[in-house]
Amino acid sequence: MSMATGTDTEAPAQQIADTHDMIRVQGARENNLKDVSIEIPKRRLTVFTGVSGSGKSSLVFGTIAAESQRMINETYSAFVQGFMPTLQRPDVDLLEGLTTAIIVDQERMGANPRSTVGTATDANAMLRILFSRLGQPHIGSPTAFSFNVPTRKASGVMSTEKGGRVERNVVRDVVYQGGMCPRCEGMGSVTDFDLTALYDDTKSLSEGALTIPGYSMDGWYGRIFSGSGFFDMNKPISKFTKKQLDDLLYKEPTKIKVEGINLTYEGLIPKIQKSMLSKDVDALQPHVRAFVERAITFTTCPECGGTRLSQEALSSKIKGKNIAEACAMQISDLADWARGLDEPSVAPLLAGLQHILDSFAGIGLGYLSLDRPAGTLSGGEAQRTKMIRHLGSSLTDVTYVFDEPSIGLHPHDIERMNRLLLQLRDKGNTVLVVEHKPEMIAIADHVVDLGPGAGTGGGSVCFEGTVEGLRGSETITGRHIDDRASLKDLVRSSSGTLEIRGASMHNLKDVDVDIPLGVLCAVTGVAGSGKSSLIHGSIDGREGVVVVDQSAIRGSRRSNPATYTGLLDPIRKAFAKVNGVKPALFSSNSEGACPACNGAGVIYTDLGVMATVESVCEECDGKRFLASVLEYRLGGRNIAEVLGMSVAEALDFFDDGEAKTPAAHKILGRLADVGLGYLTLGQPLTTLSGGERQRLKLATQMAEKGDVYVLDEPTTGLHLADVEQLLGLLDRLVDSGKSVIVIEHHQAVMAHADWIIDLGPGAGHDGGRLVFEGTPADLVAGRSTLTGQHLAAYVGA
Repeated sequence: MSMATGTDTEAPAQQIADTHDMIRVQGARENNLKDVSIEIPKRRLTVFTGVSGSGKSSLVFGTIAAESQRMINETYSAFVQGFMPTLQRPDVDLLEGLTTAIIVDQERMGANPRSTVGTATDANAMLRILFSRLGQPHIGSPTAFSFNVPTRKASGVMSTEKGGRVERNVVRDVVYQGGMCPRCEGMGSVTDFDLTALYDDTKSLSEGALTIPGYSMDGWYGRIFSGSGFFDMNKPISKFTKKQLDDLLYKEPTKIKVEGINLTYEGLIPKIQKSMLSKDVDALQPHVRAFVERAITFTTCPECGGTRLSQEALSSKIKGKNIAEACAMQISDLADWARGLDEPSVAPLLAGLQHILDSFAGIGLGYLSLDRPAGTLSGGEAQRTKMIRHLGSSLTDVTYVFDEPSIGLHPHDIERMNRLLLQLRDKGNTVLVVEHKPEMIAIADHVVDLGPGAGTGGGSVCFEGTVEGLRGSETITGRHIDDRASLKDLVRSSSGTLEIRGASMHNLKDVDVDIPLGVLCAVTGVAGSGKSSLIHGSIDGREGVVVVDQSAIRGSRRSNPATYTGLLDPIRKAFAKVNGVKPALFSSNSEGACPACNGAGVIYTDLGVMATVESVCEECDGKRFLASVLEYRLGGRNIAEVLGMSVAEALDFFDDGEAKTPAAHKILGRLADVGLGYLTLGQPLTTLSGGERQRLKLATQMAEKGDVYVLDEPTTGLHLADVEQLLGLLDRLVDSGKSVIVIEHHQAVMAHADWIIDLGPGAGHDGGRLVFEGTPADLVAGRSTLTGQHLAAYVGA
């Protein structure tokens, strides 16, 4: 005992395990990274900064988080790995000190129309158990309250195995109670088809009567229809008998044999319901979505009133509320209602439900309701909803990776988000954040600044250290971190107004407002105050209005800026005209594609449960085209060399000489205007950063003819230096006679605006009112709203 006491004063020797306090990255070359080697401290909050496209996501997501996930996947058996996505090892020499990575990204939540905020978290499951225990009258187990489970009835012989013996009982009309509304099948809405939008009844099927996207008579559909024998392919649909029309439209799946092949014939309407209506309409391809909106009307289900639930589920109540009414409540109100339930028999369940609901409020999403479809959440809301499950987690020593958590947040809400990130760090976790907002960079323990430029001009570490050190550095982020936009001395005067009267969508409370035209108008307010409801609900669809929303760019590895913007069409035609050949030869997805790699430029080798190996095609050397196609030249360059050009280089190339192509030059000019001059024309869309995708979409939609442009948070993913360029673009639009309406949280955009419409004062039912309209100077002078207070602090007024 005395020996132990004698050594108490000596400093304990450090355990070897405690020396692993860094994540070490050596020689990272993923995407545009140039042999990056850094050390990131564990159990600290590290923020990664740099202009859009500088390599932040390639380092954090593409290297550190990707390798952590790949190594965790490899711990599973080969059988289980066969069902998991195969991840390739990132292009890096060495990674040490990795811990389990949990990625909280901006990806929109699943577009399944059955998914709601409640089903995406555990809140709905807990409510179902609560109602199955306390609901009166008692109707059954938790599945009786699920709108995804139908009620089933069964009769016959039931076999039960007990102690090696099989007991057989005859059962009659046994009911397995589910909560799905039988009329709308748990969707909340019923569909009605406009048959004239499905076919032209003056034509026969062989003449192309069907007007449904993808239903061509030249392919399999034509063979199935002609081989079914249910109707005459050459008879106009208007002359079909009632039975033939019924077979065409409604026939249940039926096995048929066509040319010796077993196939299934199904009527058009059930086929469309399965292929198009089982997905969220907003997630469909544009031409399919246009067809759905034209051909199908969605009306609230008359049987369940849009609640998705059966009458039995709606009849069971707790304290006068059924489960649909509970899910329709604002989450902050639902939390108060749950607090009033004092039932010792379900105390642990109530505590768990209470924690989830309070987490929603704590993260700034108390204005949502549990029945809100998950597909309608913005990127920022989806990211915070995913955070809910991590806030109460008892895991420590985990690496949390966040992709711009400030997206969609008012400056007031950013303070709250900062507290949550520090809370995760203080539990002993490593927090890695990719971020542009100075308010979030300020809380970092460690900063890694990548750059100096974007694309091939980036990919290097320009600075590592503290926030103070970053301020003193000569990097682009260091120079701009303390930038503060000043209020304009002179604001433009409006040339007219766009009237909105009695707006009451979602939480709006009969709002009347005149939006000035011919100026830059910013619509502001805390998240959930009703900004998007006011603008998208009242202005979208009006003549001359072009909307650039937050929806993600969808594209495969074959898509690139040239194909997405439509730039490739005039380029192909220019090549074809000069060389006297077909334009299709200059498409890597058509006749000009290399046959070995089918125009992909790489060959994928599937090795079962091991990672798929990607190797450059030896036939075309990664150029994606036939050798014969590469012999055709325009202005001394072949098609592969043109696609290898940057936007800035191509802008000069197509401006004069033999290659002069005004249509291509115009599209390239718009790409340069949004700051994408460094982007390579043939770069796969899958390698672009979030900010680059946002600006690519902006450049494409700017081409649409319109007088009023509505932009929903265009600063998403933009560096402080890029925001200046965006403001210049908006000014040029307004000066050319257009009207620009921006839904925005960024104070630089607010300060630069000519007119501000501020909604609030809070979120959900605490918002939905017009709290200010006027010039930014008046908003700052009054400081009467949260936006006014934060803008005043920002401009130093």
